Amino acid sequence: MTRQELLSQIALGEDSSRQFKADVRNIDSLAAEMAAFANFEGGAILLGFGDDGALPGLLPKDVSRINQLISNAASQQVRSPLVVRTENVLLENGRIVIVLTVPKGIDKPYLDKNGVIWLKCGADKRRVNTKEELRRLFQSVGQFYADELPTKAGIDKLDKLRFRDFLRDVYQQEFPDSPGELLRLLQNMNLATDDGWLKLAGVLLFAERPEWIKPQFIVKAIRYPGNDIHAAQYLDTEDLAGPLRKIFDESMGFVMRNLHKVQAGQGVNSPGVPEIPPRFLKNFWSTPWCIGITWSTPPSEFLCMTTGLRLSAPAICPTT
Repeated sequence: MTRQELLSQIALGEDSSRQFKADVRNIDSLAAEMAAFANFEGGAILLGFGDDGALPGLLPKDVSRINQLISNAASQQVRSPLVVRTENVLLENGRIVIVLTVPKGIDKPYLDKNGVIWLKCGADKRRVNTKEELRRLFQSVGQFYADELPTKAGIDKLDKLRFRDFLRDVYQQEFPDSPGELLRLLQNMNLATDDGWLKLAGVLLFAERPEWIKPQFIVKAIRYPGNDIHAAQYLDTEDLAGPLRKIFDESMGFVMRNLHKVQAGQGVNSPGVPEIPPRFLKNFWSTPWCIGITWSTPPSEFLCMTTGLRLSAPAICPTT
Protein backbone atom coordinates (compact mmCIF):
# COMPACT_ATOMS: atom_id res chain seq x y z
CA MET A 1 0.00 0.00 0.00
CA THR A 2 1.37 3.41 -0.96
CA ARG A 3 1.18 6.50 1.22
CA GLN A 4 -1.51 7.96 -1.01
CA GLU A 5 -3.59 4.79 -0.82
CA LEU A 6 -3.24 4.86 2.95
CA LEU A 7 -4.47 8.46 3.14
CA SER A 8 -7.40 7.56 0.88
CA GLN A 9 -8.38 4.74 3.25
CA ILE A 10 -8.07 7.04 6.25
CA ALA A 11 -10.25 9.67 4.56
CA LEU A 12 -13.10 7.12 4.36
CA GLY A 13 -13.17 6.71 8.15
CA GLU A 14 -13.96 3.65 10.23
CA ASP A 15 -16.55 1.14 9.08
CA SER A 16 -17.14 -2.61 9.13
CA SER A 17 -13.96 -3.22 7.13
CA ARG A 18 -11.61 -0.64 8.70
CA GLN A 19 -10.52 0.00 12.28
CA PHE A 20 -8.14 2.76 13.45
CA LYS A 21 -5.86 2.51 16.50
CA ALA A 22 -3.18 4.99 17.56
CA ASP A 23 -1.35 2.21 19.44
CA VAL A 24 -2.04 -1.24 20.83
CA ARG A 25 -0.68 -2.80 24.01
CA ASN A 26 -3.48 -5.12 25.15
CA ILE A 27 -3.12 -8.43 23.34
CA ASP A 28 -6.61 -9.61 24.39
CA SER A 29 -8.26 -6.55 22.84
CA LEU A 30 -6.30 -7.01 19.62
CA ALA A 31 -7.23 -10.70 19.44
CA ALA A 32 -10.92 -9.82 19.87
CA GLU A 33 -10.73 -7.33 16.97
CA MET A 34 -9.03 -9.89 14.75
CA ALA A 35 -11.60 -12.57 15.61
CA ALA A 36 -14.46 -10.16 14.83
CA PHE A 37 -13.03 -9.38 11.39
CA ALA A 38 -12.42 -13.08 10.65
CA ASN A 39 -16.01 -13.94 11.63
CA PHE A 40 -17.28 -11.20 9.31
CA GLU A 41 -15.88 -10.47 5.83
CA GLY A 42 -12.31 -9.69 6.87
CA GLY A 43 -10.87 -6.20 7.11
CA ALA A 44 -7.91 -4.02 8.04
CA ILE A 45 -6.70 -2.47 11.29
CA LEU A 46 -4.60 0.67 10.79
CA LEU A 47 -2.15 1.01 13.68
CA GLY A 48 -0.64 4.44 14.19
CA PHE A 49 -3.73 6.45 13.34
CA GLY A 50 -6.00 7.73 16.12
CA ASP A 51 -9.79 7.78 16.23
CA ASP A 52 -9.59 11.58 16.60
CA GLY A 53 -8.08 11.95 13.13
CA ALA A 54 -4.51 12.48 14.27
CA LEU A 55 -1.80 10.74 12.24
CA PRO A 56 1.19 10.56 14.57
CA GLY A 57 2.51 7.23 13.29
CA LEU A 58 4.65 4.80 15.22
CA LEU A 59 8.31 4.92 16.21
CA PRO A 60 10.55 2.11 14.89
CA LYS A 61 10.76 0.54 18.37
CA ASP A 62 6.95 0.48 18.55
CA VAL A 63 6.74 -1.21 15.14
CA SER A 64 8.87 -4.12 16.32
CA ARG A 65 6.87 -4.50 19.53
CA ILE A 66 3.49 -4.34 17.81
CA ASN A 67 4.45 -6.80 15.07
CA GLN A 68 5.42 -9.30 17.76
CA LEU A 69 2.13 -8.61 19.55
CA ILE A 70 0.22 -9.22 16.30
CA SER A 71 2.01 -12.51 15.72
CA ASN A 72 1.30 -13.72 19.26
CA ALA A 73 -2.35 -12.65 19.12
CA ALA A 74 -3.01 -14.33 15.75
CA SER A 75 -1.32 -17.60 16.65
CA GLN A 76 -2.01 -17.96 20.39
CA GLN A 77 -4.95 -15.77 21.42
CA VAL A 78 -7.40 -16.65 18.62
CA ARG A 79 -8.90 -20.09 18.05
CA SER A 80 -8.49 -21.29 15.32
CA PRO A 81 -5.17 -19.48 14.69
CA LEU A 82 -5.26 -16.83 11.97
CA VAL A 83 -2.82 -16.09 9.17
CA VAL A 84 -2.73 -12.31 8.92
CA ARG A 85 -0.75 -9.86 6.78
CA THR A 86 1.06 -6.74 7.94
CA GLU A 87 2.42 -3.91 5.83
CA ASN A 88 4.45 -0.92 7.05
CA VAL A 89 3.76 2.41 5.36
CA LEU A 90 6.26 5.25 5.85
CA LEU A 91 4.85 8.71 6.56
CA GLU A 92 6.35 12.07 5.65
CA ASN A 93 7.35 12.68 9.26
CA GLY A 94 9.50 9.53 9.24
CA ARG A 95 7.07 7.50 11.35
CA ILE A 96 5.25 4.34 10.32
CA VAL A 97 1.65 3.12 10.08
CA ILE A 98 1.12 -0.64 10.26
CA VAL A 99 -1.69 -1.95 8.06
CA LEU A 100 -2.87 -5.22 9.60
CA THR A 101 -5.07 -7.17 7.16
CA VAL A 102 -7.28 -9.93 8.58
CA PRO A 103 -8.75 -12.26 5.91
CA LYS A 104 -12.30 -13.56 5.92
CA GLY A 105 -12.23 -16.71 8.01
CA ILE A 106 -12.66 -20.15 6.48
CA ASP A 107 -12.98 -21.95 9.84
CA LYS A 108 -15.69 -19.90 11.56
CA PRO A 109 -16.51 -19.23 14.29
CA TYR A 110 -13.28 -17.76 15.66
CA LEU A 111 -13.03 -17.31 19.43
CA ASP A 112 -10.76 -15.34 21.73
CA LYS A 113 -8.84 -17.12 24.50
CA ASN A 114 -11.87 -16.83 26.82
CA GLY A 115 -14.12 -18.63 24.35
CA VAL A 116 -16.03 -15.48 23.34
CA ILE A 117 -17.21 -15.22 19.73
CA TRP A 118 -17.05 -11.67 18.34
CA LEU A 119 -18.84 -10.19 15.30
CA LYS A 120 -18.47 -6.85 13.59
CA CYS A 121 -21.36 -4.48 14.25
CA GLY A 122 -20.84 -1.38 12.12
CA ALA A 123 -17.45 0.07 13.01
CA ASP A 124 -17.54 -1.67 16.40
CA LYS A 125 -17.82 -5.30 17.49
CA ARG A 126 -20.16 -7.29 19.71
CA ARG A 127 -20.48 -10.71 21.25
CA VAL A 128 -22.55 -13.47 19.67
CA ASN A 129 -25.52 -13.85 22.01
CA THR A 130 -27.92 -16.28 20.33
CA LYS A 131 -27.88 -19.86 19.09
CA GLU A 132 -29.30 -18.70 15.75
CA GLU A 133 -26.28 -16.47 15.10
CA LEU A 134 -23.95 -19.31 16.01
CA ARG A 135 -25.75 -21.67 13.65
CA ARG A 136 -25.46 -19.16 10.80
CA LEU A 137 -21.70 -18.89 11.38
CA PHE A 138 -21.36 -22.66 11.15
CA GLN A 139 -23.57 -22.79 8.05
CA SER A 140 -21.58 -20.03 6.31
CA VAL A 141 -18.55 -22.34 6.17
CA GLY A 142 -20.49 -25.52 5.39
CA GLN A 143 -20.22 -27.08 8.86
CA PHE A 144 -23.91 -27.02 9.65
CA TYR A 145 -27.22 -26.90 7.79
CA ALA A 146 -30.58 -26.01 9.28
CA ASP A 147 -32.47 -28.67 7.34
CA GLU A 148 -30.32 -31.37 8.96
CA LEU A 149 -31.42 -30.53 12.50
CA PRO A 150 -32.97 -33.58 14.21
CA THR A 151 -36.54 -33.40 15.51
CA LYS A 152 -38.49 -35.57 17.93
CA ALA A 153 -40.81 -36.84 15.21
CA GLY A 154 -40.62 -40.50 14.22
CA ILE A 155 -41.31 -41.88 10.76
CA ASP A 156 -44.89 -42.55 11.89
CA LYS A 157 -45.49 -38.80 11.41
CA LEU A 158 -44.71 -39.15 7.71
CA ASP A 159 -47.45 -38.42 5.16
CA LYS A 160 -46.99 -41.72 3.38
CA LEU A 161 -49.17 -40.83 0.39
CA ARG A 162 -47.24 -37.61 -0.22
CA PHE A 163 -43.90 -39.40 0.10
CA ARG A 164 -45.12 -42.23 -2.14
CA ASP A 165 -46.10 -39.75 -4.86
CA PHE A 166 -42.73 -38.01 -4.53
CA LEU A 167 -40.82 -41.27 -4.97
CA ARG A 168 -42.95 -42.22 -7.98
CA ASP A 169 -42.80 -38.83 -9.74
CA VAL A 170 -39.16 -37.92 -9.07
CA TYR A 171 -37.31 -41.22 -8.76
CA GLN A 172 -39.73 -43.67 -10.43
CA GLN A 173 -39.41 -45.81 -7.29
CA GLU A 174 -42.01 -47.77 -5.37
CA PHE A 175 -42.84 -47.01 -1.75
CA PRO A 176 -40.94 -49.38 0.61
CA ASP A 177 -42.87 -52.39 1.87
CA SER A 178 -41.59 -52.44 5.46
CA PRO A 179 -40.85 -49.77 8.13
CA GLY A 180 -37.20 -50.86 8.18
CA GLU A 181 -36.78 -50.32 4.44
CA LEU A 182 -38.59 -46.97 4.73
CA LEU A 183 -36.25 -45.82 7.50
CA ARG A 184 -33.15 -46.84 5.52
CA LEU A 185 -34.45 -44.96 2.49
CA LEU A 186 -35.11 -41.83 4.55
CA GLN A 187 -31.62 -42.06 6.06
CA ASN A 188 -30.04 -42.47 2.63
CA MET A 189 -31.92 -39.37 1.47
CA ASN A 190 -30.64 -37.48 4.57
CA LEU A 191 -34.20 -37.02 5.81
CA ALA A 192 -33.84 -39.07 9.00
CA THR A 193 -31.21 -39.55 11.70
CA ASP A 194 -29.43 -42.79 12.57
CA ASP A 195 -31.71 -43.00 15.63
CA GLY A 196 -34.85 -43.00 13.48
CA TRP A 197 -36.00 -39.40 13.99
CA LEU A 198 -37.05 -37.24 11.08
CA LYS A 199 -34.75 -34.33 10.32
CA LEU A 200 -36.11 -30.84 9.81
CA ALA A 201 -36.19 -31.26 6.02
CA GLY A 202 -38.18 -34.48 6.39
CA VAL A 203 -40.71 -32.76 8.66
CA LEU A 204 -41.06 -29.71 6.42
CA LEU A 205 -41.47 -31.66 3.21
CA PHE A 206 -43.27 -34.86 4.15
CA ALA A 207 -44.82 -34.75 7.63
CA GLU A 208 -48.63 -34.84 7.78
CA ARG A 209 -48.86 -31.86 10.17
CA PRO A 210 -45.47 -30.12 10.43
CA GLU A 211 -46.99 -27.32 12.55
CA TRP A 212 -47.80 -29.84 15.29
CA ILE A 213 -44.15 -30.82 15.47
CA LYS A 214 -42.69 -27.32 14.99
CA PRO A 215 -45.38 -24.71 15.79
CA GLN A 216 -43.45 -21.94 14.01
CA PHE A 217 -43.92 -23.70 10.64
CA ILE A 218 -46.92 -21.64 9.62
CA VAL A 219 -47.38 -18.47 7.60
CA LYS A 220 -49.76 -15.72 8.67
CA ALA A 221 -51.04 -14.02 5.51
CA ILE A 222 -52.80 -10.68 5.93
CA ARG A 223 -54.29 -8.13 3.52
CA TYR A 224 -54.44 -4.62 5.04
CA PRO A 225 -56.32 -1.61 3.67
CA GLY A 226 -53.98 1.13 2.52
CA ASN A 227 -50.24 1.01 3.10
CA ASP A 228 -49.99 0.75 6.89
CA ILE A 229 -50.18 -2.15 9.31
CA HIS A 230 -53.44 -1.82 11.26
CA ALA A 231 -53.98 -3.03 14.80
CA ALA A 232 -57.66 -3.87 14.42
CA GLN A 233 -58.59 -3.89 10.73
CA TYR A 234 -57.82 -6.14 7.77
CA LEU A 235 -59.46 -7.08 4.49
CA ASP A 236 -58.39 -10.72 4.28
CA THR A 237 -56.39 -13.07 6.49
CA GLU A 238 -55.45 -16.74 6.57
CA ASP A 239 -53.10 -18.99 8.57
CA LEU A 240 -51.34 -21.34 6.17
CA ALA A 241 -50.01 -24.65 7.47
CA GLY A 242 -48.97 -28.06 6.20
CA PRO A 243 -46.02 -29.42 4.22
CA LEU A 244 -43.77 -26.92 2.50
CA ARG A 245 -45.23 -27.30 -0.98
CA LYS A 246 -48.78 -26.91 0.33
CA ILE A 247 -47.87 -23.69 2.18
CA PHE A 248 -46.12 -22.35 -0.91
CA ASP A 249 -49.09 -23.04 -3.19
CA GLU A 250 -51.61 -21.62 -0.73
CA SER A 251 -49.44 -18.54 -0.16
CA MET A 252 -49.29 -17.89 -3.88
CA GLY A 253 -53.07 -18.35 -4.04
CA PHE A 254 -53.60 -15.81 -1.25
CA VAL A 255 -51.40 -13.26 -3.02
CA MET A 256 -52.98 -13.80 -6.43
CA ARG A 257 -56.51 -13.32 -5.13
CA ASN A 258 -55.51 -10.09 -3.41
CA LEU A 259 -53.60 -8.60 -6.34
CA HIS A 260 -55.19 -6.07 -8.63
CA LYS A 261 -55.74 -7.29 -12.20
CA VAL A 262 -54.93 -4.87 -14.99
CA GLN A 263 -56.08 -4.82 -18.60
CA ALA A 264 -52.54 -4.68 -20.05
CA GLY A 265 -53.72 -3.74 -23.56
CA GLN A 266 -56.19 -6.61 -23.85
CA GLY A 267 -59.84 -6.49 -24.82
CA VAL A 268 -62.58 -5.86 -22.27
CA ASN A 269 -63.64 -9.52 -22.38
CA SER A 270 -60.16 -10.84 -21.63
CA PRO A 271 -59.23 -11.90 -18.09
CA GLY A 272 -57.11 -9.36 -16.23
CA VAL A 273 -53.35 -9.75 -15.84
CA PRO A 274 -51.88 -9.62 -12.28
CA GLU A 275 -50.15 -6.27 -11.72
CA ILE A 276 -47.11 -8.18 -10.44
CA PRO A 277 -45.96 -11.02 -12.75
CA PRO A 278 -46.40 -14.47 -11.12
CA ARG A 279 -42.84 -15.50 -12.03
CA PHE A 280 -41.52 -12.57 -10.01
CA LEU A 281 -43.72 -13.54 -7.08
CA LYS A 282 -42.35 -17.09 -7.09
CA ASN A 283 -38.75 -15.85 -6.98
CA PHE A 284 -39.58 -13.23 -4.37
CA TRP A 285 -41.46 -15.70 -2.22
CA SER A 286 -39.59 -18.99 -2.43
CA THR A 287 -35.93 -18.65 -1.40
CA PRO A 288 -35.99 -16.08 1.44
CA TRP A 289 -39.25 -17.42 2.85
CA CYS A 290 -38.18 -21.06 2.83
CA ILE A 291 -34.95 -20.11 4.62
CA GLY A 292 -36.77 -17.80 6.99
CA ILE A 293 -39.36 -20.38 8.04
CA THR A 294 -36.57 -22.92 8.57
CA TRP A 295 -34.63 -20.69 10.95
CA SER A 296 -37.24 -18.53 12.65
CA THR A 297 -38.88 -19.06 16.02
CA PRO A 298 -42.01 -16.87 15.62
CA PRO A 299 -44.17 -17.58 12.54
CA SER A 300 -43.42 -15.84 9.25
CA GLU A 301 -45.82 -13.16 8.03
CA PHE A 302 -46.84 -12.20 4.51
CA LEU A 303 -48.45 -8.76 4.26
CA CYS A 304 -50.42 -7.47 1.26
CA MET A 305 -50.88 -3.71 1.03
CA THR A 306 -52.29 -1.36 -1.57
CA THR A 307 -48.93 -0.49 -3.14
CA GLY A 308 -46.87 -3.60 -2.53
CA LEU A 309 -46.03 -6.83 -0.74
CA ARG A 310 -44.00 -7.37 2.40
CA LEU A 311 -42.46 -10.61 3.62
CA SER A 312 -41.67 -10.64 7.33
CA ALA A 313 -39.50 -13.59 8.37
CA PRO A 314 -38.10 -13.15 11.92
CA ALA A 315 -34.92 -15.00 11.06
CA ILE A 316 -32.13 -13.40 9.09
CA CYS A 317 -31.43 -15.56 6.07
CA PRO A 318 -28.17 -17.41 6.43
CA THR A 319 -25.69 -17.98 3.68
CA THR A 320 -26.67 -21.01 1.61
